[in-house]
Amino acid sequence: MSWINFNHIRLLRLTGLFTYLCVGTPLLTEWATERLTQLNRPGISLLLWTLCYLIFGMLYWAVTTNLGARRYVGLRLTGMAVMSTAAVAVGWYSHSGLSAMLMAVTAVVLPWLLPFWVGVVCIVVQNVALVFVFMNFPEYQHNVWLAFLQISIYLGICALGFVASMIASQQTEAREVQRRLNSELRATRALLAESTRIAERMRIARELHDLIGHHLTALSLNLEVASHLANDASAEHVRKAQATARHLLSDVREAVSELRQDDAIDLTQALRSLIEGVPGLTVHVDLPPRFALEDPRRAQVLLRCAQEIITNCAKHAGARQLWLTFAYADANQLGLHARDDGRGVAHFKPGNGLSGMRERLAEFGGSVAVDTAVSEGFALTVRLPLGETLELAHAPSRTEPPALSMS
Repeated sequence: MSWINFNHIRLLRLTGLFTYLCVGTPLLTEWATERLTQLNRPGISLLLWTLCYLIFGMLYWAVTTNLGARRYVGLRLTGMAVMSTAAVAVGWYSHSGLSAMLMAVTAVVLPWLLPFWVGVVCIVVQNVALVFVFMNFPEYQHNVWLAFLQISIYLGICALGFVASMIASQQTEAREVQRRLNSELRATRALLAESTRIAERMRIARELHDLIGHHLTALSLNLEVASHLANDASAEHVRKAQATARHLLSDVREAVSELRQDDAIDLTQALRSLIEGVPGLTVHVDLPPRFALEDPRRAQVLLRCAQEIITNCAKHAGARQLWLTFAYADANQLGLHARDDGRGVAHFKPGNGLSGMRERLAEFGGSVAVDTAVSEGFALTVRLPLGETLELAHAPSRTEPPALSMS
């Protein structure tokens, strides 16, 4: 197994579950009942101990589902608060330090939900709350100082788990940044390859036209003169050579025209590079047949818009599915419609990413429109004028429905 490619979030989650199960082993032994009998506690304490322990486990499994995703953050934080309460209750009803070990489990989850200093405060508050639990243990005899000494040990364990989890969270975020940079690099490389291909075709077309075409034209003119000066015996051969030269010149002109017609940048591979490997998000892309743009600057703007949409959806929308549909509104205008299944917002305020998208589109007379509502996801429509007077030779009907789908 390659640990470099292993899902560290899943490993962290399973490790927390393993620790939780280890904390519950006293419930399977006679120690629990002996402890409660020694303390002259009623039998209901064991039931409440078990109930709080189970509540903690179920909430832990629910809160850590898709850990790192920005979906249902409020519910996750509420679940964490109930988990902390359940952990304290386990210590209260069992008169043991088991609650402190459960606090260590919650400390592993905090870096994925809260900023660093807020998480530190939560850990301190959780452990200080255990002081009042430990003071009631018979062996502590309501000694606050002894309770603080015991809590300091558990606080160190919580700090270790918290920092380790925070590092894992930062590494996950760094890998996501690297993935976005790599996808952008691959898309840019695809555009560069397409631009290089087009530039080479244009160079070949100019060479054919300027060199071979020029010489063939001169040859035809000379053969025309020779046909008037030649005698009857050679005139027939001159005329055949003249006809061959005209056919060859026509073929060269046709080849040059075909080379110049296919001068659009194919965006299929570049878009495929952008949607690969987006964590926690499935991107569906619908493209028109032979999706290409003649202007490399517009192609770059369109890719940047698609990249910004994917990034915002993965970071802020809390979505699992994203649909991108590219279609020609008419022969000279391209449209991009994006929608997701995220949480949406009641009042939308554009950020730097969307503002930058609008500025890029405004340079070419384009626009972007946003439509969002709570629990209805996020929808965005981009319109980009192509600035072309004629349709592409390879795309006779740009208003055809999308024919290619990528997921």
